[in-house]
Amino acid sequence: MQDTSFAIHPGNKKQLKDTPYRDIGSFEAYEQNGSFIEIKCEQGYVNIVLYREDIIRVVMNPFQKPIMTSSFALITGPRDVFFQVQEERDHLYITSNNLKMMIQKSPLRINVFSIDDRLLVGESERGMGFNEQKEVICFKDMQENDHFYGFGEKTSFLDKRGEKMTMWNSDVYAPHNPEIDALYESIPYFMTLRDGNAHGIFFDNTYKTVFDMKSEQDCYSFWAEGGQIDYFVLAGPTPKDVLEQYTTLTGRMPIPPKWALGYHQSRYSYETEQEVRELAATFMEKGIPVDAIYLDIHYMDGYRVFTFDLERFPNPKQLISDLKKSGIKVVPIVDPGVKEDPEYQTYQEGIYGNHFCKYMDGAIYHGDVWPGNSAFPDFTKTKTREWWGEKHRFYTDLGIEGIWNDMNEPAVFNETKTMDVKVMHGNDGNPKTHREMHNVYGLLMGEATYNALKQQNKGNRPFLLTRAGYAGVQRYGAVWTGDNRSFWEHLAMALPMCMNLGISGVPFTGPDVGGFAHDATGELLARWTQFGVFTPYFRNHSGLDTVRQEPWSFGETIENVVKKYIQLRYKWLPHLYTLFYKASETGIPVMRPLLMEYPNDPNTFNLSDQFLIGENVIIAPILSPTTNHRIVYLPEGNWYDYWTNKLYEGNAHIMAEASLDTLPIFVKEGSILSHGKYIRNTSESLEKMEIHIYKTENGSSKYRLYDDDGKTFEYENGAYLMKEFRCHFHSKTITINMEDLHSVYQPSWRTLEFHLHGVAEEIEVIFNEKKIEIDLDEQKGTAIFQASI
Repeated sequence: MQDTSFAIHPGNKKQLKDTPYRDIGSFEAYEQNGSFIEIKCEQGYVNIVLYREDIIRVVMNPFQKPIMTSSFALITGPRDVFFQVQEERDHLYITSNNLKMMIQKSPLRINVFSIDDRLLVGESERGMGFNEQKEVICFKDMQENDHFYGFGEKTSFLDKRGEKMTMWNSDVYAPHNPEIDALYESIPYFMTLRDGNAHGIFFDNTYKTVFDMKSEQDCYSFWAEGGQIDYFVLAGPTPKDVLEQYTTLTGRMPIPPKWALGYHQSRYSYETEQEVRELAATFMEKGIPVDAIYLDIHYMDGYRVFTFDLERFPNPKQLISDLKKSGIKVVPIVDPGVKEDPEYQTYQEGIYGNHFCKYMDGAIYHGDVWPGNSAFPDFTKTKTREWWGEKHRFYTDLGIEGIWNDMNEPAVFNETKTMDVKVMHGNDGNPKTHREMHNVYGLLMGEATYNALKQQNKGNRPFLLTRAGYAGVQRYGAVWTGDNRSFWEHLAMALPMCMNLGISGVPFTGPDVGGFAHDATGELLARWTQFGVFTPYFRNHSGLDTVRQEPWSFGETIENVVKKYIQLRYKWLPHLYTLFYKASETGIPVMRPLLMEYPNDPNTFNLSDQFLIGENVIIAPILSPTTNHRIVYLPEGNWYDYWTNKLYEGNAHIMAEASLDTLPIFVKEGSILSHGKYIRNTSESLEKMEIHIYKTENGSSKYRLYDDDGKTFEYENGAYLMKEFRCHFHSKTITINMEDLHSVYQPSWRTLEFHLHGVAEEIEVIFNEKKIEIDLDEQKGTAIFQASI
């Protein structure tokens, strides 16, 4: 009935519960205990820890002394930080080299400042408190010029000011629209941009949490159904600094295998071995690159995980081997639900090994999912994660190197869409309810899967795709945005969703290209593929009983456009791979909103329909049908049209032409980019690396190219290449210097081909202190020369 107009019947008006808010009260005493400041208040306790000179942790518990153990999200503890404490009559002051805290005593209010006295996070009228239901809440002052980003996987526009968002991992097949505030990922973290400076807050509470940037004009709040207020203030001051600070706490993405960055093809489902072979053969025959083909639930025997249906897939090992010879990986889906079947080995092992989630009385929880009545592994237990991981030898022994985790919110086919919150998790001897552990279920499944694949893959880097997660999910897997739909609105929505996931520390993200549910059109697939080229994760996926949306599904014209752009992905791979390396080192995303590079430009604060790749490439997709032009905002500086080399002056909105086969791309002057070539997939080696340099009138620029074998973890032992290119532009002279910063790894390519853009007349080129002869194409405005590495 709630899907009809009955939902707004006046008799359904809900009454607010009488749950008065109780403030933590006034300061009574404090004690310094090493790096801890322990404060006793009238209504509870507050602990303050300087985690780093630019990171502060605040923990409030109204019911007992704060629990200071780390959650599953954190990978690091506090450093030994020098700070001073000064007590005065009305205030307590805590000062480090980077931060100041002014704590008002009556009532307790915590204000955090930068060392130059710029207010970061303030409390005035209200601070922290709780209610009779043991829900905990924290209020913070909101300034007129505050803009909010992050919050993980959320719909709607880039800037989340004016929104109220729930963190509760949820299986949402439909609808995906701005009304839906709880999706598959819960990342209770956000970044505030104010007057060109940024700071962040990470609220590390695994219960259902809510961030309210909507209800009031001068304050925002975040609260949880249980547990304690436990938040970190990340001092910034730049957006990149905030991400470095946040990912220091929660971890960074390992460099993925190169094949994971290629084009992936999926459908719910490719149902037989023969269909998969024909699919791969068609890609090869048409010369369309592909690196991975996915197997959805129909590959299994009655949807039992760790099985193949041997009628549909009579020889999976041979299939996987044959595809691998063509450079194509197979990625099967693995869900957490284990079918209740006493003759099914995985279910037997789960029962006898005490691996399944249970009620307090010892009864195993069963819920209905694809296999029918199913039990669910308790991933909070170390031995269960190890057992689950070891089960993946079923796949790795077949040669599989990547796994797709789905339904791991966990999703259950019932009214709540998930497990009973009264179910208990063992948690290695510290039992917790599912109400507390729900949001970390997918994260812990991902940990179990990734670590097992890493151990079993014979030194090769694994790939994990996960639908659900919590803060820190980036340590284990790529994240896609779930069951979107083949609507233009969903294409447009994917841009801010992926950008905010990147701001939330998850750089390896993307939507289902073409849309999962409903029927795509050829034009929508073409435009979505253009966008998908520059999403870090690039997969075409469609649902059962929808029209086919493989690249050739809509006739020759659309096929040619889709093929052109899939090929373009592979041409850009060297630059993208370099950006993935940087993300693994710093946490800064590959795909990022313009505000990350231009935090003082108000035109970028809610710019949701274009984005940056790295620091200096703007991608502006077409997001509506029968559209051959769009407005593009170019920030300060001059910008080249990637296709024509036409130069535009920045700080301006321009009208960009975009026929069906054109994606607007703009490169900032002075930029240096690396390009490869069109290849069938990443199993092909490069013989030549292109270095593209975009001329500016005067000035200097620098670019570091990263490469390694793209397969193993040897880069962690120093087996990688780092070349630095430094360019100086002066009038009609370009001086280029190349230096090997690290050269333990020897790449397949031995030649560098330099492309100088914006060169319409003869210029002098000095490369490593020698004058170079160039081939000039005045009409295209480019000059080319080659050099050996």
